[in-house]
Parts: sequence; C-alpha cells; structure tokens
Amino acid sequence: MTITRFETGARMSQAVIHNGTVYLAGQVGEAGADVTTQTQQILAQIDRLLALAGSDKTRILSAQIWLADMADFQKMNAVWDAWVAPGHAPARATGESKLATPAHLVEIIITAAVA
Repeated sequence: MTITRFETGARMSQAVIHNGTVYLAGQVGEAGADVTTQTQQILAQIDRLLALAGSDKTRILSAQIWLADMADFQKMNAVWDAWVAPGHAPARATGESKLATPAHLVEIIITAAVA
C-alpha cells in the first residue's frame, strides 16, 4: 500500500496518508499567544492540512487534545465547538500535559478519513 507524506522534515511529517486515513502530527499555535488564539490557529492549520490531504473536518474520526492547564478547558472548547461541523463531532479525548515548550498551551492531534 502507498504511503503519502506531506510537509516532511527530518523529524516528522505534518500529515501522512495510508489506506484511506490521514494522520496529522500534533498541531500547535504561536508560542506566547493565549489559549483562544492558539486554538484558532491550530484549527486553521488542521483545515489546511486536511485539504492538502484530500479531506476536511467533516471526515475527522478522532481528536486528541492536550492542554498545558485544564483551567483552559472552557476557553479551548468555546473555539472547538464553534469550529466542529454540526453532526460531525469526532471521537475525542482531552487531557492535561506538559507540552514541548511552556509557551504552548494547547496541542491537537487529528486522524481523519480521506474523501
């Protein structure tokens, strides 16, 4: 089976397609921005990467969301809820974790079906 990689660097690819499924690397927003802005930036990146892979947010199968502080859960959810396509909410898990840098407040990992 063919494996297709997008925006590949030495360490990772931003998206990988295999067998009709696209796997996105963890997406983060601009370091230092607030959690609302970071979440908006991340979701825009997800839209862009899914389009590049021939998919879109209505085809998301699962989402893993990592917050540096669960106190930001409601703020992140406000952005997420406005973004998710009605009737197409994916399976989702959200947890608290120390992220790559203290300036990153949220990271989102997506798996989706290719259109």
